[in-house]
Amino acid sequence: MTRRLLLSYLSLTMLVLLGLEVPLGYFYARGEISRFTGDGRHSAELLAQALEVRVEQRAASDIPELVADFIDGNGSHVIVVDDRGKVLADSDKATAVGTDLSAEPDIAAALRDRSLSTTREDRVVQGDAFTVTVPGSSGSVVRCVVRVSYPVAPVTAKIHGIWMTLGLIGLGVLVAVAAIAFALAHWVTGPVRALERATAELADGSLKAPPTTSQGPPELRRLADTFTRTAARLQHLLQAQRAFASEASHQLKTPLTALRLRLENFEPYLDPRVHDSLDEAVGEVERLGRMVHGLLALARLENSATAPEATDLDAVVADRAGTWTAFAAEHYVDIVVTGDPAGQVWAVPGALEQVIDNLLSNALRVAPPGTTITLAPRRSGDQRSDTVELHVIDQGPGMTESERERAFDRFWRAADSYHEGTGLGLPIVRQLTRAGGGDVVLEAAPGGGLDAVVRLRPAGGQPTAAPRRPRPAEQEEWVSVF
Repeated sequence: MTRRLLLSYLSLTMLVLLGLEVPLGYFYARGEISRFTGDGRHSAELLAQALEVRVEQRAASDIPELVADFIDGNGSHVIVVDDRGKVLADSDKATAVGTDLSAEPDIAAALRDRSLSTTREDRVVQGDAFTVTVPGSSGSVVRCVVRVSYPVAPVTAKIHGIWMTLGLIGLGVLVAVAAIAFALAHWVTGPVRALERATAELADGSLKAPPTTSQGPPELRRLADTFTRTAARLQHLLQAQRAFASEASHQLKTPLTALRLRLENFEPYLDPRVHDSLDEAVGEVERLGRMVHGLLALARLENSATAPEATDLDAVVADRAGTWTAFAAEHYVDIVVTGDPAGQVWAVPGALEQVIDNLLSNALRVAPPGTTITLAPRRSGDQRSDTVELHVIDQGPGMTESERERAFDRFWRAADSYHEGTGLGLPIVRQLTRAGGGDVVLEAAPGGGLDAVVRLRPAGGQPTAAPRRPRPAEQEEWVSVF
């Protein structure tokens, strides 16, 4: 922001300088050129009048002396011809006396009593010259012609000098404005940088250094004060939510357990015809317990900032597959691990095991007997964007596209799902995966069934979450709630 403010100040100043200095330099150059050409014509006309008098008086011997006096100090080149175009004098003596120049356009025009001026190269003045050719006449009779070539270099150097002066003035103004603008931008953006640091701290879960409210513009000071009060209120709410997440489990488990025991104690005293209703009631209490358990797990995940750690995905997959194989065998379902070694990935400690457990639990619930659940780690992507994927593929009924899109919504369950599901398992899986910088999606498996794809970052990168390890009690709460 400081750089953008500085650039905006300098751009505005440069536009103002260009709007002032360019017209000033242009009009100064025009004025110098006009003055130079006007003085040159006037001087040439005066010289022509003086020489015309000498020619009329038959005093041609005085012409070289007048020419020498004229060129003294101005560095010009003068040629004088008579009424027939023959050279009477040349200040540089480059053209011999008597040479006929009547064929040259400017001389011919002057012999017809017309004055001409132009800019051309003159070897005598060694560069471009402003050349004026005027007749020395009395009435309509032309007695001589004078050609005067003035060097352009002095006036050009003067114009370049004024442009250089204007450029240096503009540069000095830009340097001064840059210094002032930098100090002003630093003063203006100081509270913004403080707010940025405070926001980053608050995003990590704790605001240790509130932004100062005594520096910067009044509007930003008021903004910093409002942010500090908002952050304090937000921290208070987060602390209250964390306290609820840590205490509510114990407070809610006890009455739910007592309710279940009371319902089960009713069984000997109830008519056998209502035992099914009693079982349904006990099942609903159990589902309510799992739902409370899942909500508390989600609350802990959302309120904690846990640093991912490098985890051996192959070892975790092999361990969980071995653990679930015996349970799957009871349902006549096989668990198979395929794919190449995936190596280490970033994951929150203990979360990867819970992700696999939840996905396997979900797959076993829908897998028909005699089918296979496949765990397939894979590497995908190129060298610039490498990703590790874990596919959990079942051969169950699968889901429609709209169902796969809604499967991660809290409390959502498919219409044909078992009643004991809570609709919190997949949201917890996604929350645990994203805590390690990854993601999870559901895709249709080839040949039917569902392919749960867990995308993880390989452990070559750096973790991004705040450094806090979960407490053992928290890890125990991350269990399957399907």
